Amino acid sequence: MDRLGWINIIRINCEQAGTYRPWFDNVISTLASILERRDDAEDLFALNGSQVLVEHTNKAGATNTVQNPILRLINDLNRDALAYWRDLGLTPAGLKRIDEKAMKQKKISAMEKALSGFG
Repeated sequence: MDRLGWINIIRINCEQAGTYRPWFDNVISTLASILERRDDAEDLFALNGSQVLVEHTNKAGATNTVQNPILRLINDLNRDALAYWRDLGLTPAGLKRIDEKAMKQKKISAMEKALSGFG
């Protein structure tokens, strides 16, 4: 899926969870970019035979079996995306941590307004 498709899905999920705020749009865009790259890496992994282990020849000429670098990239991107999902309140733990008071604008009392005029 492309970045714009992911942006729409993430925004809808945030709205359904009640965590969407317009100032999260940059975070949503970053998460969408991560997910787009992850999707591209998954396509490349499938195109290359979906091998978990591959042979790698190092500088010294020794051949070793290692985890497929594409799979490692997919795992890293998933880990990065999970942090964003959590911060947006789109995981059970993330939603539990969100404090609605912190999401609302602080109301200023009439006394604070009056006193701020003297600063």
